[in-house]
Amino acid sequence: MKALQIITNKIVTREELKWILSRWNLKGEKVVFTNGCFDLLHQGHIDYLSKAADLGTKLVVGVNTDNSVKRLGKGENRPIQDEKSRAIIMAALHFVSLVVLFDEATPLNLVELLNPQVLVKGSDYKIENIVGHEVVLKHGGEVKTIDFLEGFSTTKIIDKARKT
Repeated sequence: MKALQIITNKIVTREELKWILSRWNLKGEKVVFTNGCFDLLHQGHIDYLSKAADLGTKLVVGVNTDNSVKRLGKGENRPIQDEKSRAIIMAALHFVSLVVLFDEATPLNLVELLNPQVLVKGSDYKIENIVGHEVVLKHGGEVKTIDFLEGFSTTKIIDKARKT
């Protein structure tokens, strides 16, 4: 039970996030932020998130709530796992420092709150299309993209499961 509590303590509210950020800023931590649904965690996610974590000293992951996943149009039966499960799985990764859920259409409010030194998305995005890039660049931060590991996607996993 103690290990699970350590994991769930990494899932924070925005108010808790503000307090933690103030401590990290005093310590000079380099905060990296990324976001996603992370519905079925797979090797591609692990590769992407570990590379994102390597860009700083603290990795904060914004996870879409169930309602925001549905609004994104990912599919009628998505998300497969509920937001609490997805957040716990994300928080269980040793290189993820904090997880925060967001219900908005985009993570812009989180980016503004965090003001990360590094904002990261997959290389399927152009930097100018990454939500919050203006905020991060205005404050002297970096916006980076990370190549995906070929052959891994939640959609492919779901399609394969449906065929069996």
